[in-house]
Amino acid sequence: MRTLIPKALRHGDTIGLISPSSPSPDHEKVGHAVSYLEKLGYRVKPAEHFNSRTENRLELDRRKLSDLHEMFADTSVKAIFCLRGGSGATRLLQDLDYELVSRNPKILAGYSDITALSIGLFAKTGLLTFSGPMLATELHNPSGYTEENFWKILESTSSVHQIINHPDHPINVYREGSATGTLLAGNLTVLSCLVGTPYLPPLDGTLPIFEDINEEPYRIDRLLSHFHNAGLLSSCSGILFGQFSKEIITFDTQHPLLDILRYYTEKTSPNVPVVAGLSYGHIDDLLTLPVGATCTLNASHERISLTTSPAVCSDQ
Repeated sequence: MRTLIPKALRHGDTIGLISPSSPSPDHEKVGHAVSYLEKLGYRVKPAEHFNSRTENRLELDRRKLSDLHEMFADTSVKAIFCLRGGSGATRLLQDLDYELVSRNPKILAGYSDITALSIGLFAKTGLLTFSGPMLATELHNPSGYTEENFWKILESTSSVHQIINHPDHPINVYREGSATGTLLAGNLTVLSCLVGTPYLPPLDGTLPIFEDINEEPYRIDRLLSHFHNAGLLSSCSGILFGQFSKEIITFDTQHPLLDILRYYTEKTSPNVPVVAGLSYGHIDDLLTLPVGATCTLNASHERISLTTSPAVCSDQ
């Protein structure tokens, strides 16, 4: 299956807003995010059921699917931004109209629970998506680092995109090496729910980047053991770990999580590079990662380099 690369975002384009996971009670933050996008020169179009609530899950899913289909079908909408994470996106995967998405490839941005859509759409259609900031969690008041990385990757059609960690976020190289593969970034808990389904693409030759939030170390151990027992870690070209809490990982402590990451490094093939500490997760200074792009990792104890193929294409 070929990768569908969406068109680059241009000032004056229309951005569609959807809420395929949890709603947000903070309407003020949502309003600030909309104002932020409009001040940058974009038009904003909320979907019909954007941020709606109902206790009936069947009706809620119907609304979410309707909004997703509406935004992919609307030719005036050039990008689709998600409200927030939470839960519920995995329930949509069986009923999504993948043919509609394939006919109308466009930017989809969001992370956390949105991992289900991002990875599922790539598995079923080849659409390259963007694991990055959302309206109610970052875009209402993005840090300079988050802002710069987000717009650069959505607007730039340069041949190579450099992924540069925040200078205050330490990197730890568990195993040196070089690798090239398809970048698959996402929330570890959500990704584990996709194992054994048609919505997780084969991990052979990929570079997965895992993040999570509010999970005890034993839970991270259990989730990674599921990937290991399914034979998925051994087939990856390389493995990268982002952040697992709001507090940035430091590597000069005896935190149980670090023992877990070391343990699963030893469970991978001896030629597979493993790196931890990327600026990716539920943190203020957040990278935007192109899910489905070809990525090259060069990791040594002195430095790491992470580059990807173009994530968006020109209108021409």
